[in-house]
Amino acid sequence: MSTAPAPASTASAAIQGAPRFRRLLLTGAAGGLGQVLRPRLKALCGTLRVSDIAELGAAAAGEEVVRADLADKAAIVALLQGVDAVVHLGGVSTEHAFETILPANIVGTYHVYEAARLAGTRRIVFASSNHVTGFYKQSETITPQALPRPDGYYGLSKAFGENLAQFYFDRHGLETVSLRIGSSFPAPRGRRGLSSYLSYDDLERLVRAALTAPVVGHTVIYGISDNRSRWYDNRSASHIGYVPRDSSEPWREALEAAQPELNRTDPEVVYQGGPFVKLGPFD
Repeated sequence: MSTAPAPASTASAAIQGAPRFRRLLLTGAAGGLGQVLRPRLKALCGTLRVSDIAELGAAAAGEEVVRADLADKAAIVALLQGVDAVVHLGGVSTEHAFETILPANIVGTYHVYEAARLAGTRRIVFASSNHVTGFYKQSETITPQALPRPDGYYGLSKAFGENLAQFYFDRHGLETVSLRIGSSFPAPRGRRGLSSYLSYDDLERLVRAALTAPVVGHTVIYGISDNRSRWYDNRSASHIGYVPRDSSEPWREALEAAQPELNRTDPEVVYQGGPFVKLGPFD
């Protein structure tokens, strides 16, 4: 369920003087993270076009509101017209049956890339997921170059999106930063969140860096805050200039007290994907 938009924070103030786009598109603008980013991205562009299949409300100053289904190719081709860059959050954001994932996350992501190619769009920031590599163990530290080990159909769809991004860069020169987003909420959820937490302010910093770095090709980076315990080594993606400032540490004592014992044979504890590794089947 979508939550109310988070207010723009002090991170937004740091955008002053940043490069501006004539028109920036935010897909999935009615979702949880879409609502967070919608008020924060306006400082980067002359016009922010927001889109979703769900209700988006009235357009604010400097906005264009376009409801569109990612599975409708003609609608997405029209949506991308005049767009300089895209923050693509649209799609199904949790684990479901493959038949539910397919239209938006796989077919729909293809539609976004093909429409961007036709429109001459310069860059896409693709909301991938840590669930692309969810079957690596929590005892491991991996880099963005780690081979995909999806923990479900959702992670599989995001691995497809990353491969699609690589193909469109290699074939057409369309740049992408694929963000393997961890767990972005107002506070970390459970002990797993001590490693996967991404604050809303750091999410904004990450997206802004992905949009404004001079040259990215196709870059993959994990979306996490500066957490003390971590499974991801982002040094190979340092060229985009993302520097997290927040951390899960203020919640550590309470989270460890609430869950003092871990069943270390439970797949949810063994693997980085947490509960996603146990979801399904859906028939």
